[in-house]
Amino acid sequence: MTRGRYQGDGIGLVDDKGRVAIPSALRTTLAANAPKADGKTGGTIVIGAHQKNPCLIAYDPGYLDILAAQLDKREAENTAPDGEFDYNIKRAAASGEAVPFDGSGRFIMPAFPRFYAGIGEHAFFYGVLDYIEIWDPRTLIDTPDMPRVVKAMAQFHMAQKGIAL
Repeated sequence: MTRGRYQGDGIGLVDDKGRVAIPSALRTTLAANAPKADGKTGGTIVIGAHQKNPCLIAYDPGYLDILAAQLDKREAENTAPDGEFDYNIKRAAASGEAVPFDGSGRFIMPAFPRFYAGIGEHAFFYGVLDYIEIWDPRTLIDTPDMPRVVKAMAQFHMAQKGIAL
């Protein structure tokens, strides 16, 4: 099976229990990459802390093997002459919790990742081909190395909700 690539963006309203819906374009790819065995709509999404930025990374369970292979390669490339490697390579990227999403793309964002990313009542979803980033919109705008177009996307979606960033 060829993996679908995550492209698309959108804002989700997060309720007080942490429920949020994945935007449609991203949800379609997620469901195609990890179809439910019983053929029903919905599936599983893995949510964890991004290894560098103050946001979350989200992906289908099949991406875990790809991520592990990338980290194994990076670890091998950073092994010292005495055989020791940088243990933080995997530590920084290994967080993740698999949670179910329903046919409408709703899932409950796990508490620690939500806390880590500072996500309040809005979550900005952005497809980054292999995975999805989930940001607090204000944090994204305030992150210096984010591309201008991504910041503009978040500003646009928030303005559609009547909120200026």
